[in-house]
Amino acid sequence: MGAAVAAQAKQGGAEVLWCPEGRSTETRKRAIAAGFSEVSDIAEMARRCDVIMAICPPANAESVAGLVSAEGFRGIYVDANAVSPATMASIKAFAFRDADLLVDGSVVGSPPSTSKTTRLYLSGSGEAVAVVAGLFSGTAVDARILNGGIGKASALKLSYSSYQKASRVLAAVAHGLARDWGVQDELIDIAGGRSTSYLAEPTYIPKVAARAWRWAPEMREAAAAVGELGFPDELAEATAAVMERWAEAKDQSLGISEALELLRTDGPQTAPGPSAE
Repeated sequence: MGAAVAAQAKQGGAEVLWCPEGRSTETRKRAIAAGFSEVSDIAEMARRCDVIMAICPPANAESVAGLVSAEGFRGIYVDANAVSPATMASIKAFAFRDADLLVDGSVVGSPPSTSKTTRLYLSGSGEAVAVVAGLFSGTAVDARILNGGIGKASALKLSYSSYQKASRVLAAVAHGLARDWGVQDELIDIAGGRSTSYLAEPTYIPKVAARAWRWAPEMREAAAAVGELGFPDELAEATAAVMERWAEAKDQSLGISEALELLRTDGPQTAPGPSAE
């Protein structure tokens, strides 16, 4: 993903630098193929770059930010990793206290190419965000600016990926159960009747809440069924546990916000929004 996004910035007219320290042979091949300029180390990159964008496994996000910060980088740092708003706040606190030089980014979609467009959501200081968005003007990276400061882009990414990733894992477990019982084709036929995602239908949430009192036991049964076959039962058990938080919504007609508030650990409350910067 990093090489593909960087290649789009180069296509847009930017010089792209890359550092081979600790990188694999495959990474080197991608960088050379894309025509990136090699630097000797992070220190040289920090001296020469106006913008540094980090796209790495989320577990490495803070350490990468620390490495760049330690070199006294004074350009715009874009953390485009799949990290939480809290992690972004941590990075801001220990590595980039000047909010005007830190951009919260999130990449949604497949790596950009001649046939695929990737969305890059950006939040933070208006001027810095505009600079970063400008790097991808006219490319396969669709840069979209979110108002509201650091944390917005990260929150959006995890809101989407928490459903997208978990639903795919749950689908794998469902197919395992269906396959072992010889009903996989029928499962696919049932699923084929739906062409939209529940993520695009938030109006369905109150209906789930109202029915959760009887769906939770069903999920406990599903957990037992997949567990008997040696497949992971944690997702089904967790789904049942979440549904049990809707116990008081039995057969009620709620609004979306009311249904969501019942899911909070500490009960209904007003959600604190991030402050604008």
